[in-house]
Amino acid sequence: MEYVTAVPHPRTPAAGPSRAGRRSLAAALLCGALGAAVALLATRQEWAEGTATVAGGAFPLTAKGSDVTGVPAALAIVGLAALVAVFAVRRAGRFAVAAVLALSGAGTMAAALAGASDSSALDDQAAKAAGDTSATVDALSHTAWPYVAAVGGALLLLAGLLALRYGRRWPAMSGRYERDGTPRPRRTPQTVDPDRPEDLWKALDRGEDPTGA
Repeated sequence: MEYVTAVPHPRTPAAGPSRAGRRSLAAALLCGALGAAVALLATRQEWAEGTATVAGGAFPLTAKGSDVTGVPAALAIVGLAALVAVFAVRRAGRFAVAAVLALSGAGTMAAALAGASDSSALDDQAAKAAGDTSATVDALSHTAWPYVAAVGGALLLLAGLLALRYGRRWPAMSGRYERDGTPRPRRTPQTVDPDRPEDLWKALDRGEDPTGA
């Protein structure tokens, strides 16, 4: 009896890197877009609340994230712009833009976490309400929104790290190159019979000069 040994098909060497590039691209786009949206949304919410002592009693005060610090929102916009710019550049330019994306995410996280315990915005409001520059906010408390903004920054940071690690495998906006970055071969002009109108129309559709001039 003869035994037939099944020979496994060899895997294409480029299959693994190509698949990893596609997955990392999808993950970076999702993390970057979601992170920027979360950070921007969180900065528009209430981050802190307290009271100010005035002549009539306690006066309630609230501060949004944009009142506490404008850094997370600004860096989220920078990160979103860097995420788009990654596909417009190559090689060293792509690495630099990916670094900007990662740094914007890290900066968003740091600024949001610093704002989670900041009281300066409400102190300013308390001074205005009391008419006393030395007045400070009482019964100060913070919401969870600064930490939500920090999560958005973490997603931006992750997108930047993915771009730094796998960005060289991602396609660019230019149509002159294939996915691997090599120039596309030029098409060889086809022979056009001037006595055949259909050949003339096909040549024009291909962008060729049917007259050969």
